[in-house]
Parts: sequence; C-alpha cells; structure tokens
Amino acid sequence: MNYLRVFLPSSADYKSARTSWRKDLLAGITVGIVALPLALAFGITTGAGAAAGLVTAILAGLLAAIFGGSNFQVSGPTGAMTVVLVPIVTKYGVEVLIPLGFLAGLLTLLLGILRAGSIINRVPWPVMEGFTLGIALVIALQQAPTAFATPSIDGGRTVVTAWNTINGAIDNGLNFSAILIVLLTLFIKFTYPKLVHRFKIKIHIPASFLAIVISSIVVLALDIDIPKVGDLPKAIFHLNKIELFGLGAYELISAVIAIALLASIESLLSARVADQLAHIHDDEHKYQPNRELFGQGLASMFSSLVGGMPATGAIARTSVNIRAGAISRLAAIFHAVFLLSVVLFLSPIISSIPTSALAGVLIGTSYRMASPGNLRELLRTTRLDSSILIFTAAVVVFVDLIWGIALGTALYFLLKKLKRK
Repeated sequence: MNYLRVFLPSSADYKSARTSWRKDLLAGITVGIVALPLALAFGITTGAGAAAGLVTAILAGLLAAIFGGSNFQVSGPTGAMTVVLVPIVTKYGVEVLIPLGFLAGLLTLLLGILRAGSIINRVPWPVMEGFTLGIALVIALQQAPTAFATPSIDGGRTVVTAWNTINGAIDNGLNFSAILIVLLTLFIKFTYPKLVHRFKIKIHIPASFLAIVISSIVVLALDIDIPKVGDLPKAIFHLNKIELFGLGAYELISAVIAIALLASIESLLSARVADQLAHIHDDEHKYQPNRELFGQGLASMFSSLVGGMPATGAIARTSVNIRAGAISRLAAIFHAVFLLSVVLFLSPIISSIPTSALAGVLIGTSYRMASPGNLRELLRTTRLDSSILIFTAAVVVFVDLIWGIALGTALYFLLKKLKRK
C-alpha cells in the first residue's frame, strides 16, 4: 500500500490553494477558452465528433489534473494523438476507440506503477523537436477535408490522403466559402496578437477563441452555407461496453502500444517543458514522471468508457496555463469545470461554429508548433542534432509517429557513439 501511495492525491497537492485559488481560477478560465476550439477541432479531425473532443477535455483533463504528477499540466485531446487515431478510426470505425483507449490507458497506468517514467523521459531533445515538427506537419495535412469542405479520400498515409483529398476537391469544384473562412480565421489568429502588442491592449482574449467567434458571426450574418459542428448530444457522457469491434490480436496490440507510448512520451515532454516555463528546479516541486503516467492512464481509461478518446498532456495549453498565472493543479481542475459549464449552458452556440474555422485554428496551431524561428535556430546547432531533427520529422510524416521516435532515438545514440570513436 505504501508503494501505491505515491500515485494518489494528497493534501500537499493543494497546500497553496487558500492563497492561490483566485489566480488559479483566472488561469483555468483562460486556458479553458483556449481549449474549447481545440477540443472541438481534434474531436472532429479524429472522426469521433465534437462531443468526444469535449468529453476528453473535461473528464480526462479533470482526472489527469487530480491524479497526475505535474502541478501545471493541462490534458485533453491533442494533435499528436489524432495523428495516431485518424488512420485507426478510418480503417476500423470510431467504436474501436472504446477498447483501444481503455487498454492503452491501462498500459500507460501500469508503466507508471512499474516506474518506467524515468526511462521514457530520456528521449533526446533533437528527437523530440523532430517529433513535434512532424506532428505539426501531419496536423496541417489532416485538415484538408475540413478546410476544403470535401470528403476525405483515403490513401493510406497522411500525405497521400491529403493529396488525394485536395485533388478530389479541385476536380469536384472548390468550395471557396469554406476556404475563405479558413483564411479569415488564420488572419485573425495571427494578426490579433500583433495588434494587442502594438496598441498595448490590457484585456487579453485568446486569438483562437476570437477567430472562432468572428468567423462564426460572419458565416451567420452572410448566411454562408458551409458545414458546422451541429447539435451536440443531450447527454455527451454515456457509458460504453468494451468490445473489440472486429479488431484482430495484432491490430489490437500494436494500436494499444502505439497509443500508450505516445501518451506517455508527449505527457512527460509537456510536464518537463512546464517545469522549465515555471522555473521549477527543486525536487520537491518538480513533476513526478511515474505519477504523471498513472494519472494520464487513468484519464484515458475513463474518458474512453464514456464517449471520449485517449488523452495526453498538451504542451500548448499547459504553457497558456503557466503564462496565465497558474500556481497549482487547481487551475487545470477549473479549466475542466469551465468547459463543462460551457457544454451545459452554451451547446446551441457551439453547434453553429463552422468546421472550416476549426480547421483554420488547427492549421494555425500547427504553424505555432513548428515554430519556424525556433526551428531555424535548432538547424544551426550541431550537425548531429539538426540531422536527427530532420530525420525524425521525415519518418513521422511519411512512415509513422512511433517509428519516428524509435528510429530517431536509435540513430541519435548510434551517431553519438560513432562520433566519440
């Protein structure tokens, strides 16, 4: 029992709550506003629907905040996870997310109990940077069907699917209304922060949220006929039975391992970045990698059972949480409560959001993830690091995300060993 006690919540997690809850509340609402369009967009991109994205952001975000090992981590549906889930859902149907999410969550939880967090945490930085760049490119490519308001034409790999989809959209006649909404969303997303800085606007509204609001108003005012999120189910949380839905043993095991490894790696990376952003250096306040895996596993298990998807720690939302002044894990809890309130009281408004605007948000998010300025600096570092970065990104885009991490890590240590000789 003493062994498992380190994985459970304690009063020490909330010792600053009395003095910090107001700052945590403000940070939670801020990150909740950022998380709302992303949750909708990732749910739709995966093929599970907007409701699934919201369930994941709310329930997984809450459980990971309570049971996870980071005081700043914000969890939910992420672009990296969609990279793994999209081909699975396309091939086997959305129902397979129930057993896959539950079993992958269980495996992630067991990795935490077996204290594998410290091992996973040793993935080299050039590999992680290449991994992030590859994911950013794949997320952007995945938006082709939504951005062009056209059916996806499967080609196996993401690049081929995007190419086929764009060609199909051109052959059938481009939907210029949808494309213009994507461009409007991107324009607002990138222009608004510059205006805030230039005119020193004190009231800060997240750019993605503002872009969604303005794009939705334009579509409504001009009565533009493009796809929208649509009505959310009255009960977005619903208990599901665990069935395999035709999955064979090989498909089941390989998918579960891929999802669990991704959830583990991305969550630990995000938690590590969070400590750096928050300037945490003492061991007492640093994130606990094994507890983080335990919490993320628990979050994915329960999320998948009630209509959600596997979840991970989200670097972008976590960084927003810290910049907004979060002091403790209460901020991530408030973020989940805020999203639940939005679903309960603003569902009709959510249903009228154009999906093209969500595609624009994700394309903009992928650009931020790729971070061209930071990428240029990284490519000017040692030849070993820049080569590994490019190699990892290429494998992620053209082969597979997990293979990108595995081959990138193996090549890094091989080249480093050869260099010593």
